[in-house]
Amino acid sequence: MTCKHINRRHFLAGTIAGTSLIALHPFSARAAANQAHLRIMETTDLHVHVYPYDYYSDKPVDTVGLARTATLIKQVRDEATNSMLIDNGDFLQGNPMGDYIAYERGMKDGDMHPIIMAMNTLGFEASTLGNHEFNYGLDFLMKSVAGAEFPVVSANVVLERGAAPRDDKTLLKPWVIVDKTVTDGSGTDHAIRIGLIGFVPPQIMNWDRRHLEGNVSTRDIVEAAQSFVPVMKEAGADIIIALSHSGIAAGQGDGLENASLQLAGVDGIDAILTGHQHLVFPSDRFEGLAGVDTNAGTLQGKPAVMGGFWGSHMGLLDLMLERDGNSWRIAAHTVQARPIAQRNKDRSITPLVESQQAVLDSVAQIHKETLEYIRRPVGKTTAPLYSYFALVADDPSVQIVSAAQSWYIRDMMKGTPYESLPILSAAAPFKAGGRGGPEYFTDVPAGAIAIKNVADLYLYPNTARAVKVTGAQLKNWLERSAGMFNQVTPGQQDQVLLNPDFPSYNFDVIDGVTYGIDLSQPSKYAPKGDLINPDANRITDLEYEGKPVTPDQEFIIATNNYRAGGGGHFPGADGSTTVFEAPDTNRDVIVRYIVEKGTINPTADDNWHFVPLPGTSVLFDTGPKAINYLADLKGLKIEPAGDGPDGFARFRIDL
Repeated sequence: MTCKHINRRHFLAGTIAGTSLIALHPFSARAAANQAHLRIMETTDLHVHVYPYDYYSDKPVDTVGLARTATLIKQVRDEATNSMLIDNGDFLQGNPMGDYIAYERGMKDGDMHPIIMAMNTLGFEASTLGNHEFNYGLDFLMKSVAGAEFPVVSANVVLERGAAPRDDKTLLKPWVIVDKTVTDGSGTDHAIRIGLIGFVPPQIMNWDRRHLEGNVSTRDIVEAAQSFVPVMKEAGADIIIALSHSGIAAGQGDGLENASLQLAGVDGIDAILTGHQHLVFPSDRFEGLAGVDTNAGTLQGKPAVMGGFWGSHMGLLDLMLERDGNSWRIAAHTVQARPIAQRNKDRSITPLVESQQAVLDSVAQIHKETLEYIRRPVGKTTAPLYSYFALVADDPSVQIVSAAQSWYIRDMMKGTPYESLPILSAAAPFKAGGRGGPEYFTDVPAGAIAIKNVADLYLYPNTARAVKVTGAQLKNWLERSAGMFNQVTPGQQDQVLLNPDFPSYNFDVIDGVTYGIDLSQPSKYAPKGDLINPDANRITDLEYEGKPVTPDQEFIIATNNYRAGGGGHFPGADGSTTVFEAPDTNRDVIVRYIVEKGTINPTADDNWHFVPLPGTSVLFDTGPKAINYLADLKGLKIEPAGDGPDGFARFRIDL
């Protein structure tokens, strides 16, 4: 199986940090007559980010975009005698441009997907499938990749299963051999056959069950590699590079999601392109993991790279190839992930590259159509979405996030050991004043709701997670959230309610249970999560479906990767309780929920309340526009109390 693919060197004008940079790599400078320097450039997890643009916020950004990564690609091509450009999957889905094509325009036979158009413009030589390629179904996938002017390979997605992976009928070609010509240190050209084989996490069968069940199955990544790599060698591959849309993690056994480290142990694989985790390798993030050398950039001794996500980096493997008789081997290597921007100490962003106009031009019309798409309604809300009172009462802006998360995780739990457990959802208000000022609130009126409004509801590109907790952990999770409030003295008037050291994004409301918060009790936890009052009990009357929650009762809580991984130091959320890591961002979940429901009803269900304290009142500062929604607060005795500091409005709550 071979594929002859012309290495097109598109001339794309560009600069690095304002000046043209062309430098010769040491491998090129010192290559001998029997040595050739080959540069393998990787993109991964592009997720349709061609333009440096945040469609959710509807504004340009400096940290994403294949158009900017293209400048790094041009730089390497200018520096290199021999180079290849390869993508590592997750290109079809992940931002509103992808959703526009899938949900609005559609893909007919012969249509070109915008990310494929951009990749063709840049002259990619191969790609593999990522898990998100399956999000819109197999028909959409196949019509999209049909326009690629490069092979797309995937070895472990199976249409018809054989006795061994090599006998399988796979969805796409499992591997390909690219015949290239490389120039050695003396200027002599040599033929070299580079084998490329692709892999995707087997978990796609769960993540996209509705599209895949009964249509395809998957093989374990390492099992498929062990079967196919010898066949590639027999077919004449000199060097084999694994396109592993799979991350780097410890673990053993069949069906690992993040199996690139284990894949490196397969005889015959010479180098690995990794991805899926939206991280950078080499980096300190993987320090201390057995079999990983972050200084050398190797997995089990083999060069490997992971180039971030959304075009944030270009992964680069520099290989010194040495000819030994009739075969080639990797004699030396260097590995790096080059960024398109840098974050400064003051948290500002400095772009390191400008966009390549040819790449922007390739999808300019679809970019324009996407802007129109995000600015027009994709659904309706029967109630306004605002966060002015999110810290003192159940709130519609938090309610819609919880509803979407529950809807998504409930579907993801089907067919798992956790399917029968109650599904709860934890969500916090992100835009709730504070340091953001008196205008820093969500405020979307009832009626039409556009995709760009989702950024108002969910500020961060977190990914969805599910954790399994006990009733005792659930209660302490809520005790941790209740640290938002100062302790109040019963019978006193106009006490300050909110603890200014407690950020609103740590005030999780858990939907699916009912409970009260007794402000007369001290907080069990300090603002940063330290246990300070072990015997304190602010959370009262914690019930599920009208019955008291018992300490040993088990629940699934839908949340995000930040919280599930220990962000905020919440009991029951330290990484060890995670039972599901979703491939989708919470923003995408909200958009899908709105699109599927058409009309949403985010009216708060008042599942939590302050425990009554007769003769007691507290003061609460929020945005001045809160007055417009005061009448919505049926379960709270609240009234205006004049002006607060710095432009905030003050309200009095009678407990």
